[in-house]
Amino acid sequence: MVERDWLSERFAEHQGRLRAIANRMLGSPGEAEDAVQEAWLRVSRADTGRVENPGGWLTTVVARVCLNVLEARRSRREDSAGALPPEPETPHATDRAGPEEEALLADSVGVALTVVLDTLTPVERLAFVLHDVFAVPFGEIGPIIDRSPAAARQLASRARRRVQGTAETSAAARSGKREIVAAFLAASRNGDFAALLDLLDPDAVAVDDLRGAEAVAAFFSGRAQAARLALVEGEPGAVWSHQGSPRAVFAFTVDNGKITRIAVDTDPDRLRDLDVVYLATGRETQP
Repeated sequence: MVERDWLSERFAEHQGRLRAIANRMLGSPGEAEDAVQEAWLRVSRADTGRVENPGGWLTTVVARVCLNVLEARRSRREDSAGALPPEPETPHATDRAGPEEEALLADSVGVALTVVLDTLTPVERLAFVLHDVFAVPFGEIGPIIDRSPAAARQLASRARRRVQGTAETSAAARSGKREIVAAFLAASRNGDFAALLDLLDPDAVAVDDLRGAEAVAAFFSGRAQAARLALVEGEPGAVWSHQGSPRAVFAFTVDNGKITRIAVDTDPDRLRDLDVVYLATGRETQP
């Protein structure tokens, strides 16, 4: 009974932080609350005799629960849980400027951050959120994701680069080129030949051997059913994916409001290294 009371007190003491971690990890207050409750069920059945750092231990348990949720979500290829709502204040481990301050640019780019986080792998998201937002050392993050501290650092660094580029991503996502590419994909899916012609330059070239707006429009009319609007290396384009991995990338050249060239890249080695951020329009077919 004494051990149970001690555990209840420690859990209540850290519950606000645990909920904030789960909320940032999952992007959904409902799922965050469920994760915290699942964590409580796990710790209430655990042997606490060797627990020397209750806060760190509870953070580890919640993180593992969240990781399971993210991996299940990814395996089901679910849609994003939605824009991040207002959150409890993030606990600061230090007043010194550092990784937390870098991560807080999230607050200045809003929905764009959600788009970026949802494109990260579960382990990238966990490493980034725990270290950059909640100042958890990589030595503690590594065991959670079955990686070395150095590997955890690399995962967080990769995710951080994506977040730091979110402001530019957000601007590109609102660009005129993005609207043209989105309109082209919609016209292609709908088989709207006239709309495709209107979007194409008369001398448009596609996939190297298609020349002229009519030839390009005829080729794409009724296609692109599974292609998704995306930012590829920061530029609006389209991506066809299979099981979460890009298999074909469509790059558009736009001049004076018309598409002059459409290039298609299917090389797996090049695609593997591309920075791809999918953009939600409500019309894309999930890969």
